[in-house]
Amino acid sequence: MTSPPTIGIFGGSFNPVHNGHLALARHIASSGLVDNVWLTLSPLNPLKNASAVSEADRLAMLEIAVKDMTGISVCDIELSLPQPSYTINTLNTLQSIHPGYRFRLITGADNLAIFDRWRDGRRIIEDYGLIVYPRPGYTLQESGSGITTLLDAPLYDISSTEIRQRIAHGNDVSALLPHDVYQYILKHHLYNT
Repeated sequence: MTSPPTIGIFGGSFNPVHNGHLALARHIASSGLVDNVWLTLSPLNPLKNASAVSEADRLAMLEIAVKDMTGISVCDIELSLPQPSYTINTLNTLQSIHPGYRFRLITGADNLAIFDRWRDGRRIIEDYGLIVYPRPGYTLQESGSGITTLLDAPLYDISSTEIRQRIAHGNDVSALLPHDVYQYILKHHLYNT
């Protein structure tokens, strides 16, 4: 009997998706821990004062970014779920839609440090499991029960916030973004507040 395909759920607002996101997704997709990584678009947090870029634009940029990638797909399930968007609800919904798959949550060491504050965090670990990647300023420990740490994963000090700020100031960010995503941003005049 073969085991079900394992899907790594890598969530974020991807505002915008950048080369750091994609390099990490590629690393995890080729790690052998999952069969596919789904970049799962989250609605913008209403408490964050992020540049007002629509879900449609962020989804379009994600689809552009992964169009030629193997083992990486886009998932927009959270856009149709009730708000606020809780990860446990996303995982439970995906599991009910795709009972033949196994899902694991991909998250950064910064989130692991506060995972006890997540809704049903213990249940996420027990029912789905975590794949944790390094983040600047956070120390990763060896893997534990339900938690796999990627000690050798690439560490990128790129943030979407910084990219938005650079664009707003007229700076060239083409080296930080996939070429076609950067062209989309220019064409649609995104982040030029």
